[in-house]
Amino acid sequence: MRSTIVAIFCLLLFHACSHAQKADWQFTGNGISREVLENYLEKSITMVYLLVPHAPEGSRTYPYHGDDLRMVQHLGAKFIGRAIYRWGGESLLNQPAFWDTAQSIIHRLHRYDGNIIFQACLFEIVTEQVNQVPIPNWVFKDFGLPVTTRNFSYTAMLNRQGKLVDHWRKGSSVPDISETETQLWFYYLAGAYMNVGCEALHLGQVELIGMNDPDKNAWEKVITKIRGYAKKHARRHWVLLDAHVPSGGMVKNNKSLLDFNSFPLRIKEIPQNPYEGKLQVNFLDGIYTKSKGGTTPSGWPCEHLPYLVEFDNFGRDKQPNVADTTTHFVWGWDEISWLSLQPETYRNQWLQYAFHWLKQTDTNGHLEMPGCRMITCPNESQGSYRANTKSDACPIGYSQEETIKTLWGQ
Repeated sequence: MRSTIVAIFCLLLFHACSHAQKADWQFTGNGISREVLENYLEKSITMVYLLVPHAPEGSRTYPYHGDDLRMVQHLGAKFIGRAIYRWGGESLLNQPAFWDTAQSIIHRLHRYDGNIIFQACLFEIVTEQVNQVPIPNWVFKDFGLPVTTRNFSYTAMLNRQGKLVDHWRKGSSVPDISETETQLWFYYLAGAYMNVGCEALHLGQVELIGMNDPDKNAWEKVITKIRGYAKKHARRHWVLLDAHVPSGGMVKNNKSLLDFNSFPLRIKEIPQNPYEGKLQVNFLDGIYTKSKGGTTPSGWPCEHLPYLVEFDNFGRDKQPNVADTTTHFVWGWDEISWLSLQPETYRNQWLQYAFHWLKQTDTNGHLEMPGCRMITCPNESQGSYRANTKSDACPIGYSQEETIKTLWGQ
C-alpha cells in the first residue's frame, strides 16, 4: 500500500501545482460558484480554537497560537475549519474577550490574505450554562417576537418527549430545532459569529438536532433566517453552511439547505497490516459517492453536492489497539488519535494517499487537512494533534506541515 501511495502522489503532483496558479476566491451576496467553493474546500484545514487562544475553562489549553498563525500563512490555507466554538460552556459567551480576541485574530490574518474564510461551529449540544446568556434584542426582533429582558432557557430547548435529554451527561442535552427557543439560540450564535468576521458555519449533527423535524421545516426556517442575517451583516454578505450528514445531505424539495456537506473520513482498518487503515466506498456510513445534490443555495444545480471529509475526534473504544471493522473506531481510536499514533513517515504517506484517493474515487470530495484537533490517545502533546513542523516554537508538532504544503501545490 505504501508504494502505491508514493506512485499516486507523483502522478498527480502536477495537477495540484497547476490548480494553485489559477484559483479564484471571489463571491458575493448572491452566492458562490461551484468553482470558487471547491477552491476553498481544496485548501481547507481544521484549526481548532485558532480564534480562541485561551480555551474555555476546564478544557485543554492551546498554547502555540503564534506558530499556528505562522503555519496558516505558510500553507496558504483558505478555509479554516472549526476556528471558534465551545462544546457546552455557554457562559464563556458573556466574556467580551471571547469575541474581541476572535475579531482581532481574524483582522490580523485578513491583513495577510483577505480571502481566508473562518468557520465557526454551532454543534449539537446545550447545557444548563445557557441559562446565563442574555438574549439580544435583535434576536427577538428578527423573529417577530416581543422584546423582553431575559436569558435563554435550557429547558425550553429540550425535546418534549425526552429524546436526547441528558444525552451527553446530566444537564447537557441535544437541543431540539423544532422548539422556538432552540431556533433563537442557533440564530443568536450564527449572528454573533458572523459579527466578528466568520463567513462559514458548521451546524453539527443536524439529524440529531432535527430529531423532531422529519420534513426539515424548522431547519429551513432557521437557515433562511441565518442567510437573511448574512445578507445584511456578513463580511461578504454570504455565509457558507455545512453539517455532518449521515444520510448524505439536507435536501428539501430538491433544494439543498447546505452549501456543502461534510462527514468523518470513516477509515477502515487493514487487520492483516497492524495499525494501517484505508478508505473504501460503502464502508459503514461513509459519504463517498453518496453526497446528495439538487439546487444549491447559490442557485446552481448538481447531482452531487461538494463535500469535505475530516479526521473526526470522538474518543476511544473499549478495546484500543484492536481491529474491529464493525465500528467507527480505527484500531480502537478515533480518526485523529489513530493518525497521531502512526510513525511520522506513515502519517505523511497517508495524507498523500487520502488526498489522491478522493480525486480518483469521487471528485465531489475534498480532504480537510488536520491542522489542530483534540486527541484521546496517550500522548505527550497536551491532548492535541498539531500538523506544525516540530520546532522550538512548537515542540509538540507532528510535522505534517510540509506534506500539506506540497499537496496544495505551494
